Order: sequence, then structure tokens, then C-alpha cells
Amino acid sequence: MGRDGAGARERKRHGRHYTPATLAGFLAGRVAERIDVPGQGVRVLDPACGSGELLFAIRDALAARLPGTSVELVGYDLDPAGLSLARRRAAEAGVDAEWRQSDFLADCAGLPGESFDAVIANPPYVRTQQLGGVTAQALRGQFGLRGRFDLTHPFVAALPRLLVPGGVLGLLCANRFLTTKAGANLRAVLLADLTPVELYDLGDTKLFEAAVLPAVTIAVRGGARGNCRYASVYEDDPGGPTGPESAAGGALAEVADSAHRPDSARGGPVADPDLFAALRGADGATVWRHGRRFTVAVGELATETGPADTSVGWRMSRVGHDDWLRGVSRQMWRTFGELGRIRVGIKTNADKVFIAAHWGDPATEPELLCDLITHHDLRPWRIERSRATRVLYPYDLTRTRRVPVDLARYPRTAAYLEQHREVLAARAYLTGAGRKWFEHWVPQRPHLWRVPKVVFPDISDRPRFALDRSGAVVNGDCYWISLADLGGDGGAEDMACLMMGVANSALGLRYYDAMCGNRLYSGRRRWITQYVSRLPLPDPGTSVAAAIVHRVRAFAEEPEPGAAAQAELDALVYRSFALSGDQPAL
Repeated sequence: MGRDGAGARERKRHGRHYTPATLAGFLAGRVAERIDVPGQGVRVLDPACGSGELLFAIRDALAARLPGTSVELVGYDLDPAGLSLARRRAAEAGVDAEWRQSDFLADCAGLPGESFDAVIANPPYVRTQQLGGVTAQALRGQFGLRGRFDLTHPFVAALPRLLVPGGVLGLLCANRFLTTKAGANLRAVLLADLTPVELYDLGDTKLFEAAVLPAVTIAVRGGARGNCRYASVYEDDPGGPTGPESAAGGALAEVADSAHRPDSARGGPVADPDLFAALRGADGATVWRHGRRFTVAVGELATETGPADTSVGWRMSRVGHDDWLRGVSRQMWRTFGELGRIRVGIKTNADKVFIAAHWGDPATEPELLCDLITHHDLRPWRIERSRATRVLYPYDLTRTRRVPVDLARYPRTAAYLEQHREVLAARAYLTGAGRKWFEHWVPQRPHLWRVPKVVFPDISDRPRFALDRSGAVVNGDCYWISLADLGGDGGAEDMACLMMGVANSALGLRYYDAMCGNRLYSGRRRWITQYVSRLPLPDPGTSVAAAIVHRVRAFAEEPEPGAAAQAELDALVYRSFALSGDQPAL
């Protein structure tokens, strides 16, 4: 497909992101390594083949590994342009393949007589809300899916029964399924009907045009469960506690492309410059790619909590790494999630109407305008308002439940909202749920805004947990914990300070990376409920915990602490878990 704006929008709408040749070759090579030599050749399916890149790659990989073996290729796709290109490429290369312009999900139930030795797939990535309610509900029923999902899930759910016993699945999809609640459907399929044998989290290497970060999964139908190899690669943060040594679990080999490696880093022995060779290697490595340094970590899929419990995200298990986690667990008093509810901020679903830095006078009654905290305002420990953003919040702030105001009492606000009625009323999902046309989609509990709270951004490269006593509303790009859930008294503020002390510490960041491991591009992390709820707290009754609280109270009132003060706090947090901060890095 073309690279113009219209083509890009079309790709996004249908989830079409064709696989680059280098990535296709890596995936195909891993699949080919797992295929046993059958007596009657190899039959391979791609259920969303696009221009055929994966099928051409698996043909080449099988020719190299199993020379002389006949290979039958079958490709499905709805896109006529992609299939036309696939046919042309096949004709030019002398490749015999069957190209089916059809909806694989509609056809898969009618393929009882077909079976394949391998399936290689990069399914379309389309979220539930883009599919539409009727289509999403039909797919849930057809493939036994639960909750939120994307189109990857029904594609993968359809595949196991099309594989012969011992058949191999090679899957390229968004790495979100590894750690998020929404990925539980996919994890369940991979564990119930298949045996994962290799996982590759390709992180922020930008090997793919899609905005999502990719992962490669190799799984086999049937066979005894054993260790599943797990490798990941992310851009290195040389200044943080999760730098190259911590991520790989020991001494690192250095893999570099000398054409892109900074001059200051040259001079030592250079291994194979291929990133994929590093991912296949037995040990961790530092990889230079296009002037950026990445850390390759190698371990196994953790099994001590499952991974049969598919509600819990998967993580990598490594020698030393797991011992450190067990040390934290032994001293853990509670988790954040056990102590208090972690809420997302408001979601108006019409921000241009409800949120502004400058409100005209008399646009609305001032008592309905509330200060709004966004991710721009958050520093570790404190709120620093970077802009005077306010939100029109049409709810009774004295009520414990969402109760919209009576617009008859607020004529200016009523007139302002009426000007935008067409936009607001178009949110049919809101009115369809019995809500008033001028409400927010997620307003949260109005009375809690006036209570002090811990606030932190949804996306940030570092933890930025801050204490807010201003009574401001929290925006949907942040999460918050109300002190009302922690007791609401002076002890609640002490507990909030202890939580911030752990979350903003080196140990907290290290624990997050070990247990959650969900990073975006450029080292940014998602600080969402399911991850933050797992952060550990030490016993608040100890003298070390009291010292942490004392320091955090000072940090929340004074200018941001310097490196020395932060290092002292880090040491206290490590002590609170009976660990040494200068122990060997993971």
C-alpha cells in the first residue's frame, strides 16, 4: 500500500501493517527450526497474508533447512491490492502459492478438512471499539473471548485446530498481550491449546511501522510443557537503575554495527552486528543500532505463579533476578492495590468542550470550573502547575455518587453547553447508558476531589508520584489514590508518603520493570492500575519506614531533592526490605 496520508489512515483503520523483510525472515527462521520433517511435504498458512512477505520468508527458510522438501503455501486476505502484489511477486519468483481473497475469520469454521504443518501470521491489529459493538459481540461468541480484545485474539483462537499435532505457530503481534489484562484471551489460547516455546519482546527497536511495539511468539500444538525461552530488547537507559547490567542479569556481550556506533564506544572486539543474532544468543548483549544502544535480556517465561493463571501478565525469569524478587516478597507488608483503590482520572470524551486553559467570561458559572491536574503538572513528590488548565465539571461536588447539576440553576453553563449540543449528544454510548447528554464519560466520585490524594501520570519514563492537597480534579492522562481510601486521617497521609517513597525510589522502579516490564518507545512506562497495584510496601511500623515518611514529607514541601538526597532515600527503601542497594545489579 502507498505511504501517503490516506494510505496510512486506511492501514490504521483495518490494522494493516505489512511485515518488513528482516523481521519476516527472523520469524520464518524460528518457525522453520521447529518444524519436523514430515513425509509428504510442508503445508503453511498465513491467515492475513497482505503482500505475502511471511509466506515468501517461510519458503526460503524451509528451503535452507529442509532442502528438497515440497512446500505448499496458502494465503488469506481481504485486501485486493495486497493480494495482487503477492501474486505478482510469486509469479516473478516462480513461487507456487494459493491466494484466497476472503475473510479468514468467516471461513475458518468451514475448513474441517484442511490442516497445516505451520501457521505464520501477523494478524490485523484492530481494537474492539473500532470493530463496532455488533461485530465484537459476534466474535466473542464465536471464539469464546472475554472482556476487551483486538482482532489478533480471534485470529489466534481460530488457529490451533488447523494445525496438525506438532504443528508450529509463528505469531507476530503487539507485545501488549504479554502483560495487560486485555491480553488474557491471547495468553489463555496459547496455554490451553498450544505450548509456547520461544518468546521475543522486540520492544522499542522500531522494526515495525505500527505504533504498537511488536512481539514474536513461537508455539507448538501438543507436546510436553517445558521451559519457554524468553528474550527482550529495549533501548538502554545508561543513567538509571535498569541499565544494561540490570536488564541482562550478568556480564554482557557487545554487539555493534560500527557504522552507527558512537566513536567513543569503538575500539573493542565487535561481535555479529545482527540484532536478531543477539536475540538468538544464549546470553544478554548490548546492541548498537542506528546510533541507539539497546539491551538484550535473555531468560525464560516465569512459571512460579502459573503461567496458567492467565489473568496475571507474563514476565521473564532470570537467575539472580528471581532471588531478588523473592527477597522483596519476604519483607513485603502489603501491595499498593491491597491498601487503596487506584483510579484513573476523568474522561470527558469531549475535551475541546470541557477543558481549556482560558475560559471566556461569562462562558460559565465559576463554581462549575475546577482546576485540572494533567501529566504536565507532575513532578516526583509535588504538583507544579505548568498551565492554568480548568475543567467544566457539571456535577454536585458534595455527593458521594455521580449526580449531574441542574442546568436550570446555571444559565450561562446551559447556554454554553447548548452551543456544543451536537458534539456532546453524538456520544451515543453515553446517552444510551441512560446518562445526560452533557455529562463526562468517566467523572469519578465527585466528593473525593477535595480530599488529598497521590497523583501520578499514565505514561512516564520515570515514576512521578506526587501529593496533591489542592482539591483539583485529575485528568484522564493520570491516575490517583485518594487518602480517603487510606483512612483519611493523619495516618493516611503517612501511608501516602510511604507509598510515594517506594514508588519514586530505585527499588520501586526496579520492581516495576521486573514484575510488569511494559515499556513504550524511548523508555516510557505505563503506570496503570494493574501495574501500580503490584508495587510492594514495607511494614509501616518500623523505624526505617518512619524515616522514609519523614523524608518524603520534606520532599513534598521543598524544591525537588538533589541526587544525594534521592540516593539517601533509595538506601532507606532498600533497607526497609532488608536489601542492600549496592548489591550486584540484576
